[in-house]
Amino acid sequence: MPESVDSLLKIAAEKNGGILSFRDFSEIALFAPRVGYYSRQQQRVGFGAGTDFYTASEVGEIFGILVAAAAATMLGHNANPKEFSFVEIGAEPGKDNLAAARQIFAEAKAIRLGEKIEIPEKAVVFANELFDAQPFHRLVFAGGEWREIGVATDPATGQWREKILPHISTEKLREFVTTNLPQQNEDGWHLDISLDAETLLEKILATTVWRGAFVFHDYGKTLADCMESFPAGTARAYFRHTLSNELTTNPGEQDLTCHVLWDRLSGVAKKCGFADARVQRQEAFFMEHALAEIGKIVAHDSRERNVEAMRRRNKLMELIHPAKMGHAFQVLTGTRGI
Repeated sequence: MPESVDSLLKIAAEKNGGILSFRDFSEIALFAPRVGYYSRQQQRVGFGAGTDFYTASEVGEIFGILVAAAAATMLGHNANPKEFSFVEIGAEPGKDNLAAARQIFAEAKAIRLGEKIEIPEKAVVFANELFDAQPFHRLVFAGGEWREIGVATDPATGQWREKILPHISTEKLREFVTTNLPQQNEDGWHLDISLDAETLLEKILATTVWRGAFVFHDYGKTLADCMESFPAGTARAYFRHTLSNELTTNPGEQDLTCHVLWDRLSGVAKKCGFADARVQRQEAFFMEHALAEIGKIVAHDSRERNVEAMRRRNKLMELIHPAKMGHAFQVLTGTRGI
């Protein structure tokens, strides 16, 4: 049985004439059982040895406190949070953001990678950087048309290299290209899109018609943003806190990601019955929905004036300051049936 991502990729490529779509390459590199980047038992997030990137959840308990408070506010004055379950999807192994939620909601539980997604009838569903971690397609405008980028081994070096596919690999991607992209563009313009993220969002929102709210933190752009300001696309790799464009290097050893397309995801949410779905900067989201909790933290720590209070204030500022995570991250939210 194959024991490495590289061997799995070679087997898959051989079955497909020696080349894989970038979407299939990224799926194997990220999620191959036992050996994929997200499937291996390892610490990926934080600043410790061997970690690759840092997220809002690593700020500590304050992030969970603000998320829980904001989620409760979103339910409105007529709803009792104690009648709702708080469900986190995609938490890292051994970690979650549920401590504060357990104090506010009827229950709090985490659904981790590979586990079945089941949402209670009344719920608040939360995820942090879930959708940017899905497999994605790469497109490039070349020779007067949009072409799909694949991955194949270089005969001279044996290394994986990007290569244009002879045709677009799926009907769903072909439909997206035909109906959403300009048919005249600048040669060499790249676009990265995760149709898997859209499928996952629909699965979360529409598997059962549950009532409540969702709160999804991530980073992204609109399709129009990408077509106007990102000629090289938004795909990148993260390894040991270093950003790279070497997407095919050491598959399975580094994170592969691209910006989510917020207008596409909000469209999925509205189709699933969340008519008020919208995107805000993280700072604006917390200031609108968790202002009272922010005030409590600031007031308490101002009185204390010690090292721990300073640490908490710094972490709060990291989450909401526009020069830090407050602007870099956005939040997609919506409510249904409350």
